[in-house]
Amino acid sequence: MRAANLPRWMKRCGLVMAAAAGMAHAQGATVDLRVNVESHRMNGAKTADGATEQVIAWLTPMKTDATHPPVPAHGYVLTQKNKMFTPHLLVVPTGSSVEFPNLDPFFHNVFSLFNGRRFDLGLYEAGSRRSVRFDHDGVSYIFCNIHPEMGAVIVSLSTPYYSVSRKDGSLAIANVPAGDYELNVWAENVSAADLAAARQNIHVSEQGLRLPAMTLQASSSMAGKHLNKFGEEYKKSDQDPY
Repeated sequence: MRAANLPRWMKRCGLVMAAAAGMAHAQGATVDLRVNVESHRMNGAKTADGATEQVIAWLTPMKTDATHPPVPAHGYVLTQKNKMFTPHLLVVPTGSSVEFPNLDPFFHNVFSLFNGRRFDLGLYEAGSRRSVRFDHDGVSYIFCNIHPEMGAVIVSLSTPYYSVSRKDGSLAIANVPAGDYELNVWAENVSAADLAAARQNIHVSEQGLRLPAMTLQASSSMAGKHLNKFGEEYKKSDQDPY
């Protein structure tokens, strides 16, 4: 039976199926993986905790002319409340701005002078907010110069193909176009050398890709013990009385 002689309902079904197939192709595939972060032990004693949640994995296209779907560059917030940053981990697109509202009834001094975006927002009072634009890729460790127990991480990425792990360490990077990519992973308590060793090139087909499980060893955490914005140890006289 020729297409011209097909019943109207069959033609409509064909159009719907073609549109669905085109949409699935446009959305891309899914890359699945699992990252396990094991606690580090020395002479039987645990020296660092492992955490399988809040591991980030991202894909960077090998083609330099690859185009990415647009992502919002605003609406990102890292709240200061009860002498804590919330959320602890925030992933933002490179070029976006992050607001730092102070919801505590006392002063804070947010700064980052280690990796990624370096800045110092200075002292600002309760109820006020300041913002920072993260203009290049990187991992920024965020602290307060008054309260040493406060710490957070902002990861700025120029690729939209990333995922943050679930509690079991599983990740699913969705809507990935078929092609060749560099896979990177990051975990707060894993050394830079181990993260670099975990980097690999992968090929994603239209059917997606399931990667073998990856195991990383926990080491010291940047947020565990850090210096103040002057590169000195925190002193009791520097700390807020609250």
